[in-house]
Amino acid sequence: MREECKHFQSRTYSSGETARFCILDLAPEAPWRCPADCARYERRMADAGWSRGTLVSDKLEEAPNLGEGVGALLDQAENIINAAGPSIVADVETERARATSTPRWQFWKRRR
Repeated sequence: MREECKHFQSRTYSSGETARFCILDLAPEAPWRCPADCARYERRMADAGWSRGTLVSDKLEEAPNLGEGVGALLDQAENIINAAGPSIVADVETERARATSTPRWQFWKRRR
């Protein structure tokens, strides 16, 4: 990944795991490679207002041999997840509507 790009972000979790990604979702082989000819690449000029935890960022692990079709495979997986999203949101909204339609004092009727 091009860490000097304006659209690059990195987060380190309490477990020590680090997530590196493009906030525009333009790096199909993240966290290892950005497209060589990325049209949205912009060099980061300043990090005003951000705090850095250390002076040296963690080194990226070596990129695995992913093959030629990894971008298409990841796109298919993303499409599956995106297709499931609206039905999950509808289920949650239905459950919330059901929970708020029953008066508070009739708590035993909420579980159906």
